Amino acid sequence: MRKTIKLSLIAASVLALTACNQEAKKEQADVKLDTVAQQQAYGIGASVGNFLNKDLADKKEIGIELDQALLMRGFEDALAGNAKIDEEKIREVLTALDESVRTKQEEKAKVESEKSKAEGEKYLADNAKKEGVMVTESGLQYEVMSEGEGAKPVATDVVKVHYKGTLLDGTEFDSSYSRNEPTTFPLNRVIPGWTEGLQLMPVGSKYKFTIPSDLAYGDRDLGKIPANSTLIFEVELLEIQNDAEAAAAE
Repeated sequence: MRKTIKLSLIAASVLALTACNQEAKKEQADVKLDTVAQQQAYGIGASVGNFLNKDLADKKEIGIELDQALLMRGFEDALAGNAKIDEEKIREVLTALDESVRTKQEEKAKVESEKSKAEGEKYLADNAKKEGVMVTESGLQYEVMSEGEGAKPVATDVVKVHYKGTLLDGTEFDSSYSRNEPTTFPLNRVIPGWTEGLQLMPVGSKYKFTIPSDLAYGDRDLGKIPANSTLIFEVELLEIQNDAEAAAAE
């Protein structure tokens, strides 16, 4: 809790120091950063200011908009030893703010999760009707982009692949192509859609998989991959490796 209080006071101080009035603008124009000590002091302020800017924007995005004038007034009053509320009340209101933020975030996540689920179901239904799209019993959808002539892996194999993963809107969240380096992994230690899908592929093939959320990451929110996302992967199966080869590659 003390950490929250300190961050709130620091945040208020940054607002006070960067108030958009003529006096502040003049001081900013005259700022001197000639010495290391000056640069360090300014750097601390800039770092906290960047944090605060993002924090306030994040709160505003979920419907919590704080009165910046009151933030500055609270800082100034506390600095003068004349805070209008005591330490106990400060802890109380900041605890309530934390709880409100958490509630709003959970509500937003739930709405976005339900939206992703609905969009995924519609996309899968439409995609299944396209020529060349195959659907397995689990609901995994795949298209053969090119067919190799090698062996097919089993779930206990280690495979080497190139791949690109995107959301339904085309946003790329991962790509071995971008890293210019194939990926090697045990086939039974990835998402179910990959474990199932790659066993359909002969070595040398390239497939496109459309993976329902329950065969991907389910209701987990991974940041780049929102909860209940249907995912699209283009995958090239380059090799099936034995244990010795896999160990040597690591």
